Amino acid sequence: MSLYLEHFSLHEPPFRITPHTDFFFSGANRGPTLEALIFAITQDEGIVKVIGEVGSGKTMLCRMLLERLPDHVETLYLANPSLSRQEILGAIADELGIPVEGKATHSLIRALQDALIARYAAGKRVVLLIDEAHAMPAESLEEIRLLSNLESKANKLLQIALFAQPELDERLAANDMRQLRERITQHFNLVPLKPQDVASYIDFRLRTAGYHGPSPFTEPAIKLIATISEGLSRRINILADKALLAAYSLGKHQVDSAEIRAAAKDAHFSPLQNKSTPNLKSLLWGVASASLVALMLTLAFQFSSRISPPSGTPDNLSNQITSAPGKNLRPSLTPPVAETPANIRFGPLTRQHFEQFDDWIDEAPRRHYFIQLLDTDAVNTGEIEGFLSRAIKSLDPAELRAYRSSLSGRDRVGVIYGDFSSRETAAAAMQTLPETIKAAQPFPRQVSRLH
Repeated sequence: MSLYLEHFSLHEPPFRITPHTDFFFSGANRGPTLEALIFAITQDEGIVKVIGEVGSGKTMLCRMLLERLPDHVETLYLANPSLSRQEILGAIADELGIPVEGKATHSLIRALQDALIARYAAGKRVVLLIDEAHAMPAESLEEIRLLSNLESKANKLLQIALFAQPELDERLAANDMRQLRERITQHFNLVPLKPQDVASYIDFRLRTAGYHGPSPFTEPAIKLIATISEGLSRRINILADKALLAAYSLGKHQVDSAEIRAAAKDAHFSPLQNKSTPNLKSLLWGVASASLVALMLTLAFQFSSRISPPSGTPDNLSNQITSAPGKNLRPSLTPPVAETPANIRFGPLTRQHFEQFDDWIDEAPRRHYFIQLLDTDAVNTGEIEGFLSRAIKSLDPAELRAYRSSLSGRDRVGVIYGDFSSRETAAAAMQTLPETIKAAQPFPRQVSRLH
């Protein structure tokens, strides 16, 4: 490997698959997602969920959180999700320095509660990060729900973030998971890199590893990597690493399509499963008893399922941890519905900027232009609130507006800025935006497009 590094004048391997936070790529909305996650975890009152395909960068994001969360936030990290209910309690207690030997479950819960109260009184916030949460046994997921009941009169004592593959959404769509599902208030989707982002990703990792000069990867090679990898960062790393090794073995300093094809042949990637067709086996996981009719009805709707957070939970710390009574629980034959306004809780900044949009849109001339800063699914409430919290620090808050639209057939939220008499003035204003806002790839649009 030392010869391979020397051949390309690298200080360290640029494409290793183990998470290394120096190589965190903040492009392709990864940076804004991290900031929105930090905001959601430190400010919100419910469970946070991050969904991404295998190799999309969930573990890297989790490691970045461990590094970037404020000093007053104490993080607990569970990398082994297959622990039983009792083992999860024991692992959390161990992280908090609580002796577990000889303690029954109820005594251990009480000890955890006392430790969290002490930290809350000292101004600390405790966050539990669970990686690969889709692999958790049903009883362990239930324990996570019970732990989310720990609270003071005003705040949760334990903030929980779940990092998982899309299979977790399938499991949460089951009727017997509705109480946990209702406690998830912030949803983030870590989508694969777009083809135009793959070149930036590869170049970033090469430069971070000490590379100088023009990219050793030709444009056709990068396009082939984007196609074969399907935008998954782990696959990009594997292909790029193998291709560099192949080029070195041939004495070449340029990587072309031939090296990428050889790398792909050696990697043996399987095509991504079509997540638009639900996996029946995953759907059945955790369902104790359900009729075939109920399964078929749920099957049609489960991937759009999001339920609002509970409107009330016990706030007396002396109470034994029990399931908080949920409201609006649906019969087992009724699939949960996601796209209604009552089922999505937006943050205060989002609601404020919805109002600013309503005040503006009726009077805004249709021939005028604005700058589209963000466009995302409405369920990504944490991303929207986090983006607005950053934007108001560098832009005029009075010129920021948020709107909700289903014109595309999906429930979407957009964040826009300004009111300009022409496309040219909007484009000129766009060039003056801070780099943190430009990272979201803004573009000018006409007001008529909102009607």
